[in-house]
Amino acid sequence: MSTDHRWISTPLTADLLRGALELERTERGVLPHRLPAGARAQYDDGQLALAESQPSGVRLVFRTRATAVELDTLPTKRVYAGAPPRPDGVYDLLVDGRLAGQAGAAGGNTLTIDMVAGTAEHRPGPTATVRFAGLGGGDKHVEIWLPHNETTELIALRTDAPVEPVPVDDGRRVWLHHGSSISQGSDAGSPTATWPAVAAALGGVELVNLGLSGSALLDPFTARAMRDTSADLISVKIGINLVNADLMRLRAFAPAVHGFLDTLRDGHPTTPLLVVSPLHCPIHEDTPGPCAFDTESLATGRLRFRATGDPAERAQGKLTLRVIREELARVVERRAADDPHLHVLDGQALYGAADYAELPLPDELHPDAAAHRRIGERFAALAFAPDGPFTPRPAA
Repeated sequence: MSTDHRWISTPLTADLLRGALELERTERGVLPHRLPAGARAQYDDGQLALAESQPSGVRLVFRTRATAVELDTLPTKRVYAGAPPRPDGVYDLLVDGRLAGQAGAAGGNTLTIDMVAGTAEHRPGPTATVRFAGLGGGDKHVEIWLPHNETTELIALRTDAPVEPVPVDDGRRVWLHHGSSISQGSDAGSPTATWPAVAAALGGVELVNLGLSGSALLDPFTARAMRDTSADLISVKIGINLVNADLMRLRAFAPAVHGFLDTLRDGHPTTPLLVVSPLHCPIHEDTPGPCAFDTESLATGRLRFRATGDPAERAQGKLTLRVIREELARVVERRAADDPHLHVLDGQALYGAADYAELPLPDELHPDAAAHRRIGERFAALAFAPDGPFTPRPAA
């Protein structure tokens, strides 16, 4: 902690945070969760626990005249055995809606994952301080977006002027989105550069991001969490995790999609609801899962994925991305006859074969920073277009 300011400490309470569905009180501070405790209790899965505790889209929001801000955090950093070191998570500072600074947090806990052995080792570490200075003395709207890929326990917030919460009802619509690691922001450059964050900024909406790495699996508890979350717009991106986890066959897929959408409609009967099919991903277009780490690439220090299924198994109902796109289009077409607020978007309109040729997936599964921006811009252009599914309609 610096000593060159007369710091004011502000309690880290829910009225300062956006994008989290729950705050857990810890011994040191608070841990934002993107799934509530009831949902988390229904399946004890390490991948899901890691993903939902990584605060993609979660940000501190307040008004202040402060010229400097300090945030003490306890990050948990991932290290993959045999792979190049991952960069520290990034904290984005927005002042009156504009990116005004970026910082990382050194230290913190370490989670070492051996993908070949299937083991993980957790080592505790010290807290870190993220500092932004030179903000100017006028009254301003400040947002600190937390790392989208790094579990972040919040310990303390200090400023050199008082802080006031910003009312949630600021006139902007709330967009609730659920998807896979791509929606969470895997390989994006920073938390405001994930494709949902880019699209939300362009669309002028308030984002609640339930992109859950490896965990967009049509889980009923996720559907119930979304059902119970206030939202003006909803989207669900379905497909890639079902294929790379080899989770279900075609016979189970369509009924599971119907059930997920039924649950959403229980809480949001007329909310615009957009179903997004998978982006283009060559390894799984016509080859089923499961997806596996490419051990030969790992041996050279490069992280890559490969599909291990047999294309011939599609005849027995194994899922591929092409099969999922076709089935999602049929499901939405059937339901839309009775649900005029339900829409479908082919994910290849966001990232298709031509995009892969220009901006290939570095690990064969996740888009890079430039592709995230392109996907976000295209989603905004399609969803918020004058005739798009997220454009307000005149009252009847």
